Amino acid sequence: MRFCRVFVFLVAGAAAAPALMIAAQPPPQSEFVPVDEVPPGEQIPAINLVATAYGFVWVVVLGYVWSIARRLQRVEAELADLESRRK
Repeated sequence: MRFCRVFVFLVAGAAAAPALMIAAQPPPQSEFVPVDEVPPGEQIPAINLVATAYGFVWVVVLGYVWSIARRLQRVEAELADLESRRK
């Protein structure tokens, strides 16, 4: 019985969510607003975000390549060891 109440509550909340989102939206602008006229508090420092994202991606890629290189050296060392044992 309690499960049914919780389920009904969740379904009702999910059904009402889109209506609440539509009501909470600000009215649309009637004309184009140039970036120069936007208050500084509403501007996003895009160059900082883009530079941080690129830096993070490069660090991850270089770490991955370094990891692959280390593992490849280990495999080559094991192959050389096996070759020396075989002879």
